[in-house]
Amino acid sequence: MFSHVMLGTNDIERSKRFYDAVLGVLGAGPATPNTAKTGHRRLFYRHAGSMFCISEPIDGQPSSVANGATIGFACDSPEQLQRFHDVAVAHGGTSIEDPPGPRESPLGPIHLAYVRDPDGHKLCALHRPRA
Repeated sequence: MFSHVMLGTNDIERSKRFYDAVLGVLGAGPATPNTAKTGHRRLFYRHAGSMFCISEPIDGQPSSVANGATIGFACDSPEQLQRFHDVAVAHGGTSIEDPPGPRESPLGPIHLAYVRDPDGHKLCALHRPRA
């Protein structure tokens, strides 16, 4: 359904350090940097057929956080989910909501961890055990 997700940043180098570390937990390699025709810098992460992008805003205005938005990342295990959370916090992210761990959902048990990246974007690590 989605071709990619792109978030804005006010500090591309800080975002690169954060996302290289955090997305590395999921198996993504370092970002591919790009400078658009407009001169703004972007980072592209590719993994398992998905693309996640970080960009300086093209309009020259400061990046801002979307209230109510969450970007979810699939994890292979509860241990990988915990590493995602811990690496995020160690690289400038902030742990939010309940501590990482199991939750009940309408679709059955899941494991969740929520963090905010250094720009304030809300990220979710999710593991859904196979039945």
